[in-house]
Amino acid sequence: MKTFLNIIWLLFCGLWMAIGWTLSGLLWSITILGLPIGIQCFKFASLALCPFGREVVNNGGAGSFLLNIVWIIVSGLPMALLFAAAGLILSITIIGIPFGLQCFKMAKLALMPFGSEIVPAQYAYRY
Repeated sequence: MKTFLNIIWLLFCGLWMAIGWTLSGLLWSITILGLPIGIQCFKFASLALCPFGREVVNNGGAGSFLLNIVWIIVSGLPMALLFAAAGLILSITIIGIPFGLQCFKMAKLALMPFGSEIVPAQYAYRY
């Protein structure tokens, strides 16, 4: 079932989302100061390709907490609100609920990407 849902996700929005995040990550990675943000963009791109069967786990320390505060102020809060709004809209229908849940997962990552890892769902509760 995960494979089928990932294929539908990829066809309708995942491919374009992943291309956008990859291009954004490449642009941020041009400078040394932008490299940490570029890495987070690549994290979003990998989750956008196949979100079903994967979970976001937060393992950050004090350094990632400070970077997350700056991230939330600069771009994290608007991104999280947009993903949450998309999740609410997708969750209106029964068929859209699984896709809405994936948007909520992206919203969680949008709030705190530094120190977060994307792991297979079966390993998510071991962290």
